[in-house]
Parts: sequence; C-alpha cells; structure tokens
Amino acid sequence: MTTTTSAPRVAPQRSQFRTVFATSFGNALEWFDWQIYATFAPFIAAQLFDAENPISSLLQTFAIFAVGFLARPLGGLLFGLISDRSGRKTSLILAVGAASLGSLLIGLIPTHAAIGAWSAALLLLARLVQGLAHGGEMPAAQTYLSEIAAPRKRGLWSSLIYVSGTTGILCATLFGAVLTGVMSPEAMQAWGWRVPFIVAAAMGLFVLVMRIGMHETESFETGRVQTLTATRPEPLLPPRRAALLVILLTLGATVSFYVWGVTAPAVATATLGMDPSAALWAGAGGIIVFIAVLPLWGRLSDRIGRKRVLAISLLGTAALYFPMQGLMSAEPWTLFVSTAVVLVFLAGTMSILPAVFAELFPTHIRTVGTAVPYSIAVALFGGTAPYLQTWFGAELGQPWLFSLYSVVLLLISAATAIFLLPETKGREL
Repeated sequence: MTTTTSAPRVAPQRSQFRTVFATSFGNALEWFDWQIYATFAPFIAAQLFDAENPISSLLQTFAIFAVGFLARPLGGLLFGLISDRSGRKTSLILAVGAASLGSLLIGLIPTHAAIGAWSAALLLLARLVQGLAHGGEMPAAQTYLSEIAAPRKRGLWSSLIYVSGTTGILCATLFGAVLTGVMSPEAMQAWGWRVPFIVAAAMGLFVLVMRIGMHETESFETGRVQTLTATRPEPLLPPRRAALLVILLTLGATVSFYVWGVTAPAVATATLGMDPSAALWAGAGGIIVFIAVLPLWGRLSDRIGRKRVLAISLLGTAALYFPMQGLMSAEPWTLFVSTAVVLVFLAGTMSILPAVFAELFPTHIRTVGTAVPYSIAVALFGGTAPYLQTWFGAELGQPWLFSLYSVVLLLISAATAIFLLPETKGREL
C-alpha cells in the first residue's frame, strides 16, 4: 500500500490580515492582563493584603507578581508542546482563554477585610493561571508571525510582537490614568481597580472567536509532512546551545523592560511620591515612543543584521541606565524623559528577539525551544525585577545597587550577541 501526504495548506492572502490581527490583538490582551496588575498594584496591595503597612503590602503584591512568572516555564513547555505538535493556532486559542480566566478571577476576589488571607491565596492562583498562559502566548505568537513573514522582512514583522504587546501595556496604563483621574480615591480603592480586570476577561472572548478563524502556518504544515517522511532540516545550532543563547539574550532586556516599560509609574508613585495619575500619563508617553521606534529597529535589522542591532541597543541601554535613573524625581516630566530615552534604545533588542529566536530553531521544536528558556529567563530576572527594585530602594535605601545589577545583565546580553550569536538575518524557516 502506498501512503500519500497532503500538501501544506497555505492561508489565503485575503485572510492574512485577519490572522495577523487575531495574533496581535491576543498578544496585546495578554500584556494588558499583565500590565494592569502592575499598574494597579498599590490598590491591590491595599485591598487584598493587610493595609496597615503600605510598603510591606506593596512588596507582597510584587512578590505575587514574581510568583506568577514561576509558572511561565511550565506554561512555555505545555503550550510549546501543543504548538509544535498540534499547531500554533491551537496553542494561541488555549493561551488567551487561560489568561482571560485569570483576569476574571482577580476582578472578583473578595477583599482581605472580607475573607482574610484567602484573598491573597486566590490572587496567587489567578496569577499562576496567567503565568501559564503568558508563558505559552508569546512564544507561540512570535513563532506564528515569524513563520508567515518573508525572510527579508522577518525583522520588521517580528516587531509586531512588541508593538502589539506594548500597545496592550499602553492601553492598560491609559486605562489606569483615566480611572484615577475621573474617580475619587475612595471609589478607586473600593472597586474601581477591579474594572480593567473585568474588561480584560470580556475582551478575551472576542479574541477567542477571532483565533478560531485563523489559518495554520505553512511552515508548520510543511514540518508535519517532513515528520511523516522522516526528513527534517538541520538546526542552525545544537538545541542546548540555542536555548542557552535565548536565556543570555533575554536576561538583560527583560529586567530593563519591566522596570522602564511596565512598573515605572507604580514605583514612582510608591517611592518618589509622584502623583498617581500624572505618573501613569508620563509612563504612557514613554511607551508611545517605544512603540513608534520598534518597526524602525526591526527594519534596520533586516538591512544590517541582527547582531549589529542587538549590540547597539544593549550597549546603549546600559550606558544610559544610571544617567536616566539620576534624572528621576517627583516631577512627572522626569519619568517621561527617562523612560522614553531608555526605551528608544531598548526597542532595538525587543523588536527583533522574536525573529532571532525563531531563526535559531528548526520547525518541529521552534516554539518549545524558544518558550522554555525564554520563560525561565523572564521568570528569574524579569519577574523579580519590580520586587528587587522596590526592596533595594525602600528597604535598603540603595537604589543604585539595582541599577548596577541591571547594567551588568545588559552587558552580559550584549557580549552574548557580539561573540556567541551567529548572524541569522534572512534564514529560511
């Protein structure tokens, strides 16, 4: 008997916008879920923990923020295996559903005054669910976009991951700025902080429907055929070495991104005495600058190569770290200038990491090969960044130690890009 295999199914051109939109919108929503927790951390601390010690409550809130990251490697493994075995589409559908469920739970948790320590336990459960989802969402999304992009434009297309993700952060920040501006402090403390979590859960249903109508990538379908015929392309690097490169390239960027792009307004409010609404608007301005320059860096990497862009970006961010930290004060304009300047350089790395990671692995392990080491790096370094920053500043009174820690990590990532990373620009996937 002769066994035949079907040809790969290619998504029709007319559906390309729908698939890109569904991927980007869902990625934005995942980041929206993640950011509203950081944005509303002071309110969560007051309502779900013992409010007698505000700094202690904030530290506990950020500790659970970090614990949520510990679920990300497991989520990366789980959703990565689903993506590589059942398809990118299936993984993306399940990831957005889990993230929305976590947001709904946070929005409905009773206060510490009502149920005591159970409120913190439920918050931890919700964050673990979101950690699983986020650990799978981003690697699957970046694999999907990298596989549907033309090789000569993959750097540009990969920037959509952080364009969409950071747009989610921006929307969350603006949401917070509007709510804190129009609602009284009493209303915000009582119930206003719950609104964005409920909104995120509702939007998840819309994304779920959009993703059900997506098409699978041609690379995955081709890889499935190659699996059946026992022919696979040789990987660019041994998988273990490629995984190590993912960790080393991620650790410097993830710390700086969470400090400057995610938690900066909350930290400025808690430690510098900045007005909460003004801090959120200033942070939003820095994020807008970041979004605007992401595609420019992505396109530049398609012309001059990934290694050069990574070197410029990481070394530039490291050089500016201390000066921009020194500029920070209780004035909102200092937050805007500092975040904008740092994020302009950091955008070079964030825009092209999805393309670099996809180009390091063969199709049959591309998602899980990226997801697990990436999630480990983000959990160990990005997830602990807000806690360490608050602890060094508020508890030890030595905020410069955290800045030094961040710069060292950036230099490690820069050395990795310069000396260990092969040039992957234009590689066929």
